[in-house]
Amino acid sequence: MAPAVPAAPAAPVVPSEDAIRASDADRDRIADILREALAEGRLTAEEHAERISGVYEAKTHGELALFVRDLPASAGGPAGRAGAGQPASAVVPTLPPVRNSATDNLIAVFGGAGRRGRWRVGRKTNAFALFGGVEIDLTEAVFEQQEVVVQVTAIFGGVDIRVPENVTLRSAGTGIFGGFDVADVEAEDPAAPVVVVSGLAVFGGVEAKPKRGKRVRNLNAKR
Repeated sequence: MAPAVPAAPAAPVVPSEDAIRASDADRDRIADILREALAEGRLTAEEHAERISGVYEAKTHGELALFVRDLPASAGGPAGRAGAGQPASAVVPTLPPVRNSATDNLIAVFGGAGRRGRWRVGRKTNAFALFGGVEIDLTEAVFEQQEVVVQVTAIFGGVDIRVPENVTLRSAGTGIFGGFDVADVEAEDPAAPVVVVSGLAVFGGVEAKPKRGKRVRNLNAKR
């Protein structure tokens, strides 16, 4: 009797793109696409609010793709490109990696959210206020990199940001039937942290300014 031929090992199961777990950086990029769509008039304020709340609860690439499948960026922009014969709605966001993807997400819907006290500031902090308020106090925070971005979306809500008086504060946001009030400040020390406040206020308000008497003690310290 001929010896039995051993069975070939089973091929490893490769998860589909849809099933790949989404990172904070992936969610941030989809949120950026939605903000641009709101500014261009492709989405109403209500549609934007509904989608962006879902983005920060999404677990996989496939779930994220659903929020931008009817927007131009999902087919030909930064979220990915359709292959031959592949409908735009099936495109999964293909996103380049980023360094230091640590991100804080603060969401206030008919309520409040905030960060204050001594906390480590990530590369990016997202603040979303819909009929609610977000407070971000950086006056006692630990800055682990020189530049941090606070990405804000305020729709019929408000976001209040306070920073130490010896850091650089810059604005990169827009108000649409709302206010985006950021006090641009350049620190004397070039090693000082830089806080960039960007985003959008629609029928809402964003305010960012230094808090008198609060300072980063050692701008050059490794923390």
